[in-house]
Amino acid sequence: MSARGPVRRRISTWFESVLHWDQRLGHSIGDSEKLRRFARMFLTATFLGDGYLWAALAFGLIVFGGSVGRKYALIGFGITAVNILVFRAIKSLTSRDRPAFSVMRLRSRMVEGYSFPSGHATTSFGMAWVVSNCYPYTAVQISVYLVAATIAFSRVYLREHYPLDVLGGAILGSAIAACLFPLLTGLVF
Repeated sequence: MSARGPVRRRISTWFESVLHWDQRLGHSIGDSEKLRRFARMFLTATFLGDGYLWAALAFGLIVFGGSVGRKYALIGFGITAVNILVFRAIKSLTSRDRPAFSVMRLRSRMVEGYSFPSGHATTSFGMAWVVSNCYPYTAVQISVYLVAATIAFSRVYLREHYPLDVLGGAILGSAIAACLFPLLTGLVF
């Protein structure tokens, strides 16, 4: 008798329990009375995470950053484009449904139907990695990762994603940025 059956059942049971835990955690974050006072900040973070913040940063680098700033903006654009392609492909492969209740019902009709990984987390952490490597100053690094984390967390609070969606997106965006940054830096500089 093959041992594959019991092993598959154990793995399947474990995976289902992790997803159930993820859903419960997401709901408890969205229902949190303590976090409700930050609701406006989380809503703003989600909208800024649509790309407006990173586009504004790139625009500032292009206009005021000189040739080096323009090169950094180009690197950031390249990494963001790859991040978008990859997270969209993974979303179509995993087909994980978004949380059933979204604080942003109207907006949720306009976003993609699938949840894993979070595109906001993927692009935000990818850009945070780029900015922190282009400008290796502690204050810049802390600030950019704080912004990326707030954007990612806002997606859970607003019930657009589950916690593992944003964790997966943060890891994915950072990994893609870490792999592409040296290549793009070599091409651009």
